[in-house]
Amino acid sequence: MVKIVIANNTNNNGSLSSDLRSGESSVSSNTRVIEAGNFIISLQVLRNATKNFAQENVLGRGGFGVVYKGMLHDGTMIAVKRMEASVLSNKALDEFQAEIAVLTKVRHRNLVSILGYSIEDAERLLVYEYMPQGALSKHLFRWKQLGLEPLSWKKRLNIALDVARGMEYLHNLAHQCFIHRDLKSSNILLGDDYRAKVSDFGLVKLAPDGNSVVTRLAGTFGYLAPEYAVTGKITTKADVFSYGVVLMELITGLMALDESRAEETRYLASWFYNIKNSKEKLRAAIDLSLDVTDETFESIRIIAELAGHCTAREPHQRPDMGHAVNVLAPLVEKWKPIKDEQEEYLGIDFRQPLLQMVKGWQAGDSTTSDVSTVGLSLDDSKGSIPARPAGFAESFTSADGR
Repeated sequence: MVKIVIANNTNNNGSLSSDLRSGESSVSSNTRVIEAGNFIISLQVLRNATKNFAQENVLGRGGFGVVYKGMLHDGTMIAVKRMEASVLSNKALDEFQAEIAVLTKVRHRNLVSILGYSIEDAERLLVYEYMPQGALSKHLFRWKQLGLEPLSWKKRLNIALDVARGMEYLHNLAHQCFIHRDLKSSNILLGDDYRAKVSDFGLVKLAPDGNSVVTRLAGTFGYLAPEYAVTGKITTKADVFSYGVVLMELITGLMALDESRAEETRYLASWFYNIKNSKEKLRAAIDLSLDVTDETFESIRIIAELAGHCTAREPHQRPDMGHAVNVLAPLVEKWKPIKDEQEEYLGIDFRQPLLQMVKGWQAGDSTTSDVSTVGLSLDDSKGSIPARPAGFAESFTSADGR
């Protein structure tokens, strides 16, 4: 039996208590997390899950530590972010607290879920759901080196929509308005089905009533909105700018900032913004790994236009994330009818009346000479039609119920 410990480490303002800094914890070694909330997990459980933080389980490294893959005793896969003792500054601890505070308040299918955290001695660890396909960035920029298949345009559209939905929730649909501040392809994680979730909430800021917040500069160059970089004043429109850059990366397969590129193409946002309206230049900028049909190009052109709107210089000229969802959803969920020449399937002409279709199928099915072997007869099918309910006119026919 797995023991669940709920830790009330919040004060009346919803912020985490000083226990996060002091490391006071007396949780037993079999603690794990199965629901949202502030949950403490024993350090020993995480040591066992990651084989004592073995090098073979390293998934990646960030500014404040290392992320490990782990497996709980029941087979549940987890990702564990372990903060390195050498970087346990006040800034690092602030981000540790912020991530717990945000992720225990929000829950959405396109946001990575926090499963819990551990605070013992000098250790600070965060535990997340495991995303098997890792960061979007490796599938866009390092797929050849890693021996991966390049992402199809259909998968890229799905990823773009997933991220838009997650960000729309953060901005507008959660109980409070949150600004991510560090949306980028390396903070977008993929599951086995290549559906995307936004991760890394250490820099998230709460925007009172959706207004702007003045804060220290944080984020990643190449994705930073110009007004935020210059003034330090941030709104949700800064996240929209970053999202537009991610769309450009999905189209081109190029990183947001690459010092090795020619000066005019070094900053993807400014270069792409200038070429997006030229059909020839846009087609030349598309990731070479994509199979571009006329239909695909039309879809790419729509996304390029959206990326341009999202990266407009003035914040008020950028759409909100709800608009991005509305643009992407019809492209992702586009339904196509069967072509006329496919109307006959398995020798059945679907334009015939039902009983005639059944007779034709039975007559043409070479695998059965006796209708009874497939458990179907026309008499049986008639018997399955309910008798006329009392009170219906004698003249009532099936045509009246169409």
